[in-house]
Amino acid sequence: MNGLIKTGVAVVLASTMGFFAAQADASAFVAWTVKDVAFGDTLNIRKFPASTSQKQAAYPNGTVLQMTGTCTGGINLFDISGMPAWKQRQKVRYSWCQVWHDPARNGDFVTGWVYGKYIAPR
Repeated sequence: MNGLIKTGVAVVLASTMGFFAAQADASAFVAWTVKDVAFGDTLNIRKFPASTSQKQAAYPNGTVLQMTGTCTGGINLFDISGMPAWKQRQKVRYSWCQVWHDPARNGDFVTGWVYGKYIAPR
């Protein structure tokens, strides 16, 4: 019985370590920053890519966001990352882009959507 418990603990530890390693993999996300939101306002993160969708969280200018790379209109942030920053912003200006964030700040990360006009590559 003791050996079985040790094996179970080892499997749980190994799978947990794999989970955190996958989350920490920097190549899985593209870092963009909240930018050009009106003074005193915040950028809303929405559940779906629409301004009428449920608000999940809001972030002020300067907040670094973890972008999944997916944007509406077939835009992929990984594909445009070699372009000058101004051109990347131009590409996503009228798109919704997906973020990976923790709205409750409790370790429960979810995807959400931001309007491209208010984000900029780092």
